[in-house]
Amino acid sequence: MKYYAGLDVSQQTTSICIVDDEGKIVAERKVASCPDAIAEALEPFAITRAGLETGPLSVWLWNGLKERGVPIVCMDARHANAALKMMPAKTDRNDAIGLAQIVRTGWCKSVHVKSTASHEARALLATRSQLVRTRCDLENQVRGVLRTFGILFGKRVGGFAKRAEEIIDGELHASPTIQAVVEALMRARANILEQIRHLEAKVRSIARQNNVVRRLMSVPGVGVITALGFVATIDDPGRFKRSSSAGAYLGLTPRIYASGETMRSGRVSKRGDDFLRRSLYEAANALLTRIPQFSALKSWGLRIARRGGYRKAKVAVARKLAVILHAIWISGEPFRWSSQEPRELA
Repeated sequence: MKYYAGLDVSQQTTSICIVDDEGKIVAERKVASCPDAIAEALEPFAITRAGLETGPLSVWLWNGLKERGVPIVCMDARHANAALKMMPAKTDRNDAIGLAQIVRTGWCKSVHVKSTASHEARALLATRSQLVRTRCDLENQVRGVLRTFGILFGKRVGGFAKRAEEIIDGELHASPTIQAVVEALMRARANILEQIRHLEAKVRSIARQNNVVRRLMSVPGVGVITALGFVATIDDPGRFKRSSSAGAYLGLTPRIYASGETMRSGRVSKRGDDFLRRSLYEAANALLTRIPQFSALKSWGLRIARRGGYRKAKVAVARKLAVILHAIWISGEPFRWSSQEPRELA
């Protein structure tokens, strides 16, 4: 007799439902949300397959259960939710029952669980991005405070800190309160900048030790942040049979609606990782507007820009970059500036 288990995970507890190959409920449990407790609850049944939805704890639990020999699959929460909506009431118990039946029938899409190294790199990049946004918020707050009192920040040679120092020592000398406010904001900005520099040094260190990242950086417009973000997000290039699937995975292809004689193509889907999608868009912008050296990719992007404008061209080039980066990763070849350039063996 084969047994299948559905795990409905919450932060404190996990509801478990075990069914046989005919769909009959064999056992139900409620245990703590940790790999040891879940594996202990499943051990007496020789589980054929267990399943849980994607969520905040799914990576930790999936890795922990795999290490303990549990045949676990991680399901796309959107697909599971579509099936669970058929349940008469939304409870943890009912969700566990529904997940067990989904796992038994195989009507689920297994999600790739990224490696620990990929999650570490993503955490590093996400934290740096958050600190950069915080720095921008602090700078805008300084400008807003000064504007209230008729002081325009403007631009000066020497950068933001130099201009702020001039205003504190000069125009704010007669206003100790606002002077203290601006000084506090500038101290916070200096601390944020120090942490950003520390994280960027860590990013460069990781990139130097990763041959794939360094190879991807040979593509014009692609810097260390985009290259490392691509490697951390894709994790395993073998997930895609074709390089063109990388663009769709990152939400850079149009939405399609087709039914009968109706066929509509909409805007890009914007599915997948938002950080990497924005990074590729910025790389496309740099390629089209800042890099003087021409390439077959840049010429293709400029032709699109002449027909439909630069905004559409940047999205198209961003998708093309995702395809090229995946192809370079798979083949081991460097970027070819011209389509006539001969292929080099890796």
